[in-house]
Amino acid sequence: MTSPDPRTTASEQGEVPAPAEVALDHPFDGDGLYGMRATIAAHAERLGVDDEQLQQLLIVAGELASNAVRHGGGGGRLRIWRADDRLYCQVRDSGPGIGEAAAGTTQPEATQIGGRGLWIVRSLSTDVSIVDDGRGTTVTAVIGAG
Repeated sequence: MTSPDPRTTASEQGEVPAPAEVALDHPFDGDGLYGMRATIAAHAERLGVDDEQLQQLLIVAGELASNAVRHGGGGGRLRIWRADDRLYCQVRDSGPGIGEAAAGTTQPEATQIGGRGLWIVRSLSTDVSIVDDGRGTTVTAVIGAG
Protein backbone atom coordinates (compact mmCIF):
# COMPACT_ATOMS: atom_id res chain seq x y z
CA MET A 1 0.00 0.00 0.00
CA THR A 2 1.41 3.38 -0.93
CA SER A 3 1.41 6.35 1.40
CA PRO A 4 -0.87 9.24 0.54
CA ASP A 5 0.86 12.21 -1.03
CA PRO A 6 1.10 14.94 1.64
CA ARG A 7 0.12 17.44 -1.04
CA THR A 8 -3.13 15.60 -1.75
CA THR A 9 -6.23 17.67 -1.15
CA ALA A 10 -8.52 16.69 1.65
CA SER A 11 -11.37 15.78 -0.66
CA GLU A 12 -9.15 13.29 -2.47
CA GLN A 13 -7.63 11.77 0.63
CA GLY A 14 -10.39 11.81 3.27
CA GLU A 15 -10.18 12.16 7.01
CA VAL A 16 -7.89 9.82 8.93
CA PRO A 17 -10.11 8.24 11.61
CA ALA A 18 -8.69 8.07 15.10
CA PRO A 19 -8.92 4.70 16.83
CA ALA A 20 -11.43 4.25 19.66
CA GLU A 21 -8.62 4.58 22.18
CA VAL A 22 -5.91 7.18 21.71
CA ALA A 23 -2.83 7.83 23.83
CA LEU A 24 -3.72 11.49 24.33
CA ASP A 25 -7.00 13.37 23.86
CA HIS A 26 -6.48 16.98 24.92
CA PRO A 27 -8.68 20.05 24.37
CA PHE A 28 -6.74 23.31 24.12
CA ASP A 29 -7.09 27.03 23.65
CA GLY A 30 -4.64 29.89 23.30
CA ASP A 31 -3.89 29.96 27.01
CA GLY A 32 -3.13 26.23 27.09
CA LEU A 33 -0.51 25.82 24.35
CA TYR A 34 2.44 25.67 26.76
CA GLY A 35 0.59 23.17 28.94
CA MET A 36 -0.27 21.10 25.88
CA ARG A 37 3.42 20.74 25.02
CA ALA A 38 4.17 19.66 28.59
CA THR A 39 1.33 17.12 28.42
CA ILE A 40 2.69 15.68 25.17
CA ALA A 41 6.18 15.40 26.64
CA ALA A 42 4.77 13.70 29.75
CA HIS A 43 3.08 11.06 27.55
CA ALA A 44 6.20 10.44 25.46
CA GLU A 45 7.28 7.32 27.33
CA ARG A 46 3.80 5.80 27.13
CA LEU A 47 3.79 6.53 23.41
CA GLY A 48 7.17 4.80 23.05
CA VAL A 49 8.74 7.66 21.11
CA ASP A 50 12.42 8.33 20.80
CA ASP A 51 13.92 11.79 21.24
CA GLU A 52 13.80 12.63 17.53
CA GLN A 53 10.13 11.64 17.21
CA LEU A 54 9.28 13.60 20.36
CA GLN A 55 10.91 16.76 19.01
CA GLN A 56 9.08 16.37 15.70
CA LEU A 57 5.80 15.67 17.51
CA LEU A 58 6.17 18.74 19.74
CA ILE A 59 6.81 20.99 16.74
CA VAL A 60 4.02 19.49 14.61
CA ALA A 61 1.46 19.59 17.43
CA GLY A 62 2.49 23.12 18.36
CA GLU A 63 2.17 24.41 14.79
CA LEU A 64 -1.20 22.72 14.24
CA ALA A 65 -2.57 23.93 17.58
CA SER A 66 -1.29 27.46 17.00
CA ASN A 67 -3.03 27.50 13.61
CA ALA A 68 -6.25 26.28 15.25
CA VAL A 69 -6.06 29.07 17.83
CA ARG A 70 -5.25 31.75 15.25
CA HIS A 71 -7.46 30.65 12.34
CA GLY A 72 -9.78 27.97 13.68
CA GLY A 73 -11.99 29.51 16.31
CA GLY A 74 -9.55 29.99 19.19
CA GLY A 75 -8.92 26.41 20.21
CA GLY A 76 -9.44 22.79 19.35
CA ARG A 77 -8.84 19.18 20.24
CA LEU A 78 -5.51 17.36 19.97
CA ARG A 79 -5.44 13.58 19.66
CA ILE A 80 -2.27 11.50 19.44
CA TRP A 81 -1.93 7.79 18.87
CA ARG A 82 0.60 5.26 17.67
CA ALA A 83 0.12 2.59 15.05
CA ASP A 84 3.18 0.41 14.57
CA ASP A 85 6.17 2.74 14.22
CA ARG A 86 4.13 5.76 13.16
CA LEU A 87 2.78 8.54 15.36
CA TYR A 88 -0.46 10.26 14.46
CA CYS A 89 -1.05 13.84 15.56
CA GLN A 90 -4.55 15.10 14.83
CA VAL A 91 -5.92 18.57 15.53
CA ARG A 92 -9.59 19.43 15.07
CA ASP A 93 -10.94 22.98 15.24
CA SER A 94 -14.24 24.73 14.53
CA GLY A 95 -12.93 27.36 12.15
CA PRO A 96 -13.89 28.21 8.58
CA GLY A 97 -11.31 25.95 6.96
CA ILE A 98 -7.93 26.45 5.36
CA GLY A 99 -9.32 27.49 2.01
CA GLU A 100 -6.33 26.42 -0.04
CA ALA A 101 -5.76 22.69 -0.46
CA ALA A 102 -2.11 23.23 -1.37
CA ALA A 103 -1.36 25.32 1.74
CA GLY A 104 2.12 24.61 3.00
CA THR A 105 3.33 22.57 0.03
CA THR A 106 6.01 25.09 -0.96
CA GLN A 107 8.54 26.85 1.22
CA PRO A 108 7.52 30.45 1.89
CA GLU A 109 9.78 33.26 0.73
CA ALA A 110 12.24 34.43 3.38
CA THR A 111 10.59 37.86 3.42
CA GLN A 112 7.05 36.49 3.75
CA ILE A 113 5.37 37.18 7.07
CA GLY A 114 3.63 34.07 8.37
CA GLY A 115 2.56 31.07 6.33
CA ARG A 116 5.24 28.68 7.59
CA GLY A 117 3.22 26.51 9.98
CA LEU A 118 1.80 24.00 7.51
CA TRP A 119 5.05 23.96 5.55
CA ILE A 120 6.89 23.00 8.74
CA VAL A 121 4.27 20.35 9.53
CA ARG A 122 4.56 18.87 6.03
CA SER A 123 8.37 18.95 6.23
CA LEU A 124 8.42 16.96 9.48
CA SER A 125 5.66 14.51 8.57
CA THR A 126 5.50 11.55 6.22
CA ASP A 127 1.80 12.15 5.47
CA VAL A 128 -0.62 15.02 6.08
CA SER A 129 -4.39 14.95 5.67
CA ILE A 130 -6.48 18.14 5.77
CA VAL A 131 -10.26 17.85 5.85
CA ASP A 132 -12.65 20.80 5.94
CA ASP A 133 -16.15 19.48 6.58
CA GLY A 134 -18.12 22.70 6.94
CA ARG A 135 -18.09 22.45 10.75
CA GLY A 136 -14.35 22.78 11.16
CA THR A 137 -11.01 21.47 9.99
CA THR A 138 -9.21 18.27 10.93
CA VAL A 139 -5.50 18.02 10.18
CA THR A 140 -3.77 14.70 10.74
CA ALA A 141 0.01 14.52 10.48
CA VAL A 142 1.91 11.24 10.52
CA ILE A 143 5.42 11.11 11.93
CA GLY A 144 7.47 8.08 10.92
CA ALA A 145 10.05 6.19 12.91
CA GLY A 146 12.89 8.28 14.27
